[in-house]
Amino acid sequence: MAEISDCQAALSELAERLAAVDPKHKEKKIPDRTLSLHLMDHDVLFAGRLHQGELVDLRLASPHEPPANIRLSMTSDDLIALTERRLNFAHAWATGRVRLDASLRDLLRLRKLA
Repeated sequence: MAEISDCQAALSELAERLAAVDPKHKEKKIPDRTLSLHLMDHDVLFAGRLHQGELVDLRLASPHEPPANIRLSMTSDDLIALTERRLNFAHAWATGRVRLDASLRDLLRLRKLA
């Protein structure tokens, strides 16, 4: 099980990767939405926002907050593996290692980013 600090570093790295995407590509592909990540093995919830193509306002969140538009659930080890590109997101989602709850429109838009 990865440490919470490792997970925070992985999320920061993902935010940096999104920030590095060509702005014209981001505007078309990344919707402005709220986002949450439940780390099942720690029972911890992170929350943030996708805004103008960037991942912002990342923080530990209360489980009593309103549900985010895009909700992810996975283990801390899977988060690290995804960030290090040892685990393919589509495979992890298809095999149930990652759970993604979002509208169909959001799923289609986010799929194009990959």
